Amino acid sequence: MSEVKYSKEHEWIRLEGDIATIGITQHATELLGDIVFAELPEKGSKLEKDGTAGVVESTKAASDVYTPVGGEVVETNPSIVDNPSIINQDPENIAWFFKLRIKDKSEMDSLMSKDEYDKFAKETTT
Repeated sequence: MSEVKYSKEHEWIRLEGDIATIGITQHATELLGDIVFAELPEKGSKLEKDGTAGVVESTKAASDVYTPVGGEVVETNPSIVDNPSIINQDPENIAWFFKLRIKDKSEMDSLMSKDEYDKFAKETTT
């Protein structure tokens, strides 16, 4: 069973075993608007919790993408680099950014559940 958690920087993370799939939330895409560019970390790179992992640019702004947990990048999603608009279409499924082998599962404990994130997102935009 996979567990999905959320960060205050508007990333989602789905953990299956020791592999975490990470992307940005639907709420983040609504704040950004039409996404026109995505930059991903390189496969094999080591990322620290809360470190910068990539960049997304929209017609409104550029924003860093952070990693909510530390680990080694084992896969990236080239389809969002080739066609960044799919991030707006399905940000929490097919438009994942990267997968990493998680270093310390306890880092997941500081992240929010879906309900907690929804409340946080609503409070920070009103």
